[in-house]
Amino acid sequence: MIAKLDSVLLPRKKFIYHFKNVRWARGRHETYLCFVVKRRVGPDSLSFDFGHLRNRNGCHVELLFLRHLEALCPGLLGDGGPGERRLSYSITWFCSWSPCANCSFRLVQFLNRTPNVRLRLFVSRLYFCDLEDSREREGLRMLKKAGVHITVMSYKDFFYCWQTFVASNQSRFKPWDELQRNTVRLTRKLNRILQPCDTEDLRDAFKLLGL
Repeated sequence: MIAKLDSVLLPRKKFIYHFKNVRWARGRHETYLCFVVKRRVGPDSLSFDFGHLRNRNGCHVELLFLRHLEALCPGLLGDGGPGERRLSYSITWFCSWSPCANCSFRLVQFLNRTPNVRLRLFVSRLYFCDLEDSREREGLRMLKKAGVHITVMSYKDFFYCWQTFVASNQSRFKPWDELQRNTVRLTRKLNRILQPCDTEDLRDAFKLLGL
């Protein structure tokens, strides 16, 4: 089954609703994924596909994207000719939610099979990462170990998505209240997940101990 792409551009209200990095994201049960795929041959890099996807028929959007990518790049897994196998791909995702534990595991499996693929992941919100022993937290750590660059979306990332993936009709991107504050909060949280013993956490521990 080939993943069906939605229209290339997102409606403005839908982008704001699903990507808004609010603390309590009630009612947002879907994940939206905006992507750019670049193909590299030697020193040259070419953007040759972009668009967005969302969950469909119970299938998470991350897995739908892998189906789309495999259909788009027939030689990705070594099934094509020798020329296709030498191509390298750089993929950038902007996701309304970070991946669930199962999708993280499936992504790691895929990346282990495709060393010619690099993935950068920008997330608006963190999915089920409040508990210290959350499987979703461990999934994010697995992705980092697999070489995925994971970052919380900032103003410039929302602005880029607005310019690239949204049917804005040339209207300006207007940041919502607390966009920057929520970005800082989520960035600190993600850093604690990926690097539990980083310098910031040591400073917090010293403060608690009165040192």
